[in-house]
Amino acid sequence: MVREDLRNVAIIAHVDHGKTTLVNEMLAQGGAFRDNQQVQDRVMDSGDLERERGITILAKNTSAHWNGVKINIVDTPGHADFSGEVERVLKMVNVALILVDAAEGPLPQTRFVMQKALELGLKLIIVINKVDRPDARIAEVVEEMQLLMMDLDATDEQLDSPIVYCCGRQGTSSLSPDTQEPNLDALFKTIVETIPPMELDTEGAGQLLVSCIDYNEFVGRIGIGRIERGVIRANEPVSVCNFLDNKVRTNCRIVNLYQIEGLERVPVASAQAGDIVVFSGIDGLNIGDTVCEPTKVEPVQFIKIEEPTVEMTFSVNDSPFAGKEGKFVTTRQLRERLYKELLRDVSLRVNDTDFADSFRVCGRGEMHLSILIETMRREGYEFQVSTPKVLYKEIDGVRHEPIERFVADVPEDMTGPVFAAMGNRKGTLVHMSAVGNRMRLEFTVPSRGLFGYKSEFLTDTKGQGIMNTIFFEYEPYKGDMQRRNTGSLVAFETGEAVTYGLFNAQGRGSLFITPGTPVYQGMVVGVTNLSDDINVNVCKTKHLSNTRSSGSDDALTLVPVSKMSLEECLEFIADDELLEVTPKSLRIRKRILDSELRAKARFKEKTSK
Repeated sequence: MVREDLRNVAIIAHVDHGKTTLVNEMLAQGGAFRDNQQVQDRVMDSGDLERERGITILAKNTSAHWNGVKINIVDTPGHADFSGEVERVLKMVNVALILVDAAEGPLPQTRFVMQKALELGLKLIIVINKVDRPDARIAEVVEEMQLLMMDLDATDEQLDSPIVYCCGRQGTSSLSPDTQEPNLDALFKTIVETIPPMELDTEGAGQLLVSCIDYNEFVGRIGIGRIERGVIRANEPVSVCNFLDNKVRTNCRIVNLYQIEGLERVPVASAQAGDIVVFSGIDGLNIGDTVCEPTKVEPVQFIKIEEPTVEMTFSVNDSPFAGKEGKFVTTRQLRERLYKELLRDVSLRVNDTDFADSFRVCGRGEMHLSILIETMRREGYEFQVSTPKVLYKEIDGVRHEPIERFVADVPEDMTGPVFAAMGNRKGTLVHMSAVGNRMRLEFTVPSRGLFGYKSEFLTDTKGQGIMNTIFFEYEPYKGDMQRRNTGSLVAFETGEAVTYGLFNAQGRGSLFITPGTPVYQGMVVGVTNLSDDINVNVCKTKHLSNTRSSGSDDALTLVPVSKMSLEECLEFIADDELLEVTPKSLRIRKRILDSELRAKARFKEKTSK
């Protein structure tokens, strides 16, 4: 059967190229909102973190209607750390809208998502977005996209993919780069009329591939996926199997079945091949499982998700301030929360360690793990994490490390610091080109060399540079490199920081804290340009006597401090430090709090080398 009434579309692109904004306009013009309905900008970014950071973290499903055709739309993340979300949802669609900024052109994540779409044999529609930008270079970007597709071994049919020119924020589109129609009809028409409808088996035994997992405290795990064959009905028995794991075989029943209409989940009694549905009632459901009729159990092939490249250790908080600010502080609570995250995030790995209160958490990058940390602290969890480390592989007896493709867009007169930084981080220049009055530099660099580099990059380029990274491949180990060449200012005693103590300490370096901040022995309160750590007493008060009063001297002036974000803390911490995370505070501390024991351990480490 040919489903003329249905199209399944995923919108994929590099970060900040306008996917979610375009989806907003597609929903508005596709009848998802009432004419008088007040809708927030980027309505698909429903999470607090997504709205605050202006990025999409989780892939989301919605739908719009145009000329009697239902268009199921999947909005996907653009950041490389969440590319696992993109990989799995592509199995639900047959058309991919490749969005690219009319000024920036194709960037690392554009290459990645396009490669995945081409491997799955999806139909492509090239959407040149933000054509209203004053620095738009539409003709060059179209040519760059064609060259990229050729580089990725696209077929002749894929090379002839239609091109639509859009301005997502204004909700306009056109098939010509020179004009814009006041609506998205050109885009809708291309989706419906240019892309052939799906040919599906609606008469065979029911078969559904689970591509997403949601969770609800009342009904448990909620599966989301496309029906590959036949009809799926609510309250009928089904079997669950998995292509990658032959041991998965359970008999159960779908209790609730929904289809997605706009932003709502509408209950239905049944759905047929091609429909994207949401269902509940199956315990232990996982991403990649296939739900089938018991009479014909056949698992659908599921793509292998790229492996994590970065690891951190999550452990129970054992600082002197432990348990004062968090709601969930025990090992059991931390363990349950981390393993619960595996139900939603296919790119994450969690393993127990030799220590009962510590867990090894592996992800696709620093941002991937920092989003998990921030989400947990907002939920009331209190814990501590180690410095991020890359995951190595043994290939043919040789140690290999993950390599990133690093792309920087910088002003022409600021390329020098980037070249110097990449040289220190064992990066290799692979391409350099002029883009307007800016330079685009492309390097391959070890992942560990990029830890903590973002702040330095912004400083070197005076805030005018744009950097993007994506995993490239594993290569032989490049040799040792220094992660941080500065030391820490470490609190010498427990108490409350006072102005006099901070005034004396700020001559040694830059402080992180202000007067009145509670501190404990071993807590990092600042950074020094020296390579070694310095112990400081920020709780020290002015000595008073009969001939000297506290107000007799001039007022003490402290240098203003800037509060470090979670990502900046993760970039800063050294190998012998931990980040204490609570719902209210972020504190950097030494693993060994006592200064004498810390000095002995450091001496022992030096003598053993």
